[in-house]
Amino acid sequence: MFFVRTVGPQDLDAVRALLAESFHATYDGYYGAAKVKQLLDSWHSPAALKARLAKKGGEFLVADDGRKLGGVAYAAMSDKMAKTAMLHQLYVRPTCVRQGIGRDLFAELETCFPDAEVMRLEVEPRNEAAIAFYTSHGFVEVDRTTSCGGANSGLDAIVMEKTLG
Repeated sequence: MFFVRTVGPQDLDAVRALLAESFHATYDGYYGAAKVKQLLDSWHSPAALKARLAKKGGEFLVADDGRKLGGVAYAAMSDKMAKTAMLHQLYVRPTCVRQGIGRDLFAELETCFPDAEVMRLEVEPRNEAAIAFYTSHGFVEVDRTTSCGGANSGLDAIVMEKTLG
């Protein structure tokens, strides 16, 4: 059984390993392994993960069974949009899918932002499983972007939102 808890500094190596496994399983078919490694090194570097721990208004969670991490999630209040929490990542270890880990991580995140009226995310348009997950949790498509994850990334994404509260 997995329990959702806050990430601590001692978890960062295991979080990075989980993200690498999940990223390659999810995105290699879309972007190729070399591009995925580049994204991992940029978005999920040790320094980037440490910054998430310290971010005011952020919530960094893992699903932990005492032996391994089954999933990771990170969301934070937007610096640019009022009353909006941005879901930056929600990944489940490929060997742990369909065990309710994503649901449990998301349920916890929903309660972490009492001042937010909206939760927003970006998702790869070909990632049908993720789109179905988010749709089943009340998200709707509100926009599209060609800069997923940051300015000038060149990565397409569907922008989805869910009204909170």
